[in-house]
Amino acid sequence: MRDKREGQDMQRGLKARTVFTCHVFLACLACLAFFAGCGYQFRVEGAGPTMGGAEATSSPTSPPPRLVIRTLENKSFEPNLETRYTNYLRHEFSSGSGAQVVPESEAADLVLSGQILSVVFPSLSFTQTTTLESRAEVMVLIKVEETRTQRLVWAQTAKGASEFFVTSDLQFNRVLQNRALEQAGRFIAEDLASRFLLQLESGLLVKPNRPPPSDNQDTTVK
Repeated sequence: MRDKREGQDMQRGLKARTVFTCHVFLACLACLAFFAGCGYQFRVEGAGPTMGGAEATSSPTSPPPRLVIRTLENKSFEPNLETRYTNYLRHEFSSGSGAQVVPESEAADLVLSGQILSVVFPSLSFTQTTTLESRAEVMVLIKVEETRTQRLVWAQTAKGASEFFVTSDLQFNRVLQNRALEQAGRFIAEDLASRFLLQLESGLLVKPNRPPPSDNQDTTVK
């Protein structure tokens, strides 16, 4: 008798729990239907969490200035150097200056022009009769002007250098010398593009009422 009574009590408890669960479920459905009918929407706004707890912010950026790079003027005694050095400048400024390099036939905000001032080959190591190692040193001056007003906004002198060995073969020496000149030119172009980017990011190239910065000091890159 006692076991039978306990079984009946368990059945009554299960039925009561089932009825309570159904009532809770129906109440949740009724609440959802009420919120949907009233036009409530659950939405998560904002940028969400970021790594390190930093806030994700976005600021509008102005378009890059359009820059024309004219062919350099060769003042040195080394022939056919202006075309190669101009191409180095156009390549480096296109990828690392923050400006958009455009052809001379298109409209531009800024114009870059310059000169190859000098090319020298000092000896680094030598004997009493011959030179064993030499270096190509190139000096370049560039200036950037506003297209509309022709106002000078930036000028910079850069010096590039690259070493090469000297052999007894004159033809091979010329090849090594040309490679050193190319390397020095690439160093100059990379250095000038980096300095232009620094000027651009600091805002010195976009303030017409400010005098051009006095950044004409020589820089040697190797």
